[in-house]
Amino acid sequence: MEMSFRWYGESDPISLDYIRQIPGMKGIVSAIYDVPVGEVWPVEKIQKLVNQIKCKGLVLSVIESVPVHEHIKLGLPTRERYIENYQQTIRNLASCGIQTICYNFMPVFDWTRSSLNHELPDGSTCLSYEKAIVEKNGPTSRRAEFARMG
Repeated sequence: MEMSFRWYGESDPISLDYIRQIPGMKGIVSAIYDVPVGEVWPVEKIQKLVNQIKCKGLVLSVIESVPVHEHIKLGLPTRERYIENYQQTIRNLASCGIQTICYNFMPVFDWTRSSLNHELPDGSTCLSYEKAIVEKNGPTSRRAEFARMG
């Protein structure tokens, strides 16, 4: 087992330098955030992320996640293009030494939380989920929107 920590990239308020200070920490779980969903992740971007993490004495252990395009989830005729792009992204990740890819195959959203920085009584923050807040986002209306895109 390898101790790994989620890092959301350069805009993450928790830097790689801080993560490296956690006793026993070896790996990073991250992703590429500036490639549109459904497009191929370029080798150059993947390798840049690998190198950025490596130069801090850590290893990019897991990619979480390569988002699954809504057309695949909905079975639309255009899904084949997005499946091919997803497959190429997997090949590109493998060519950069990535062996573990986590994916979220949830309908409409990649993953859902109502807050990414919910403050706890001790002042620390965490992810949180409140059903009423999430329901206001109207995932069923988003599904219809994507179906119309067909």
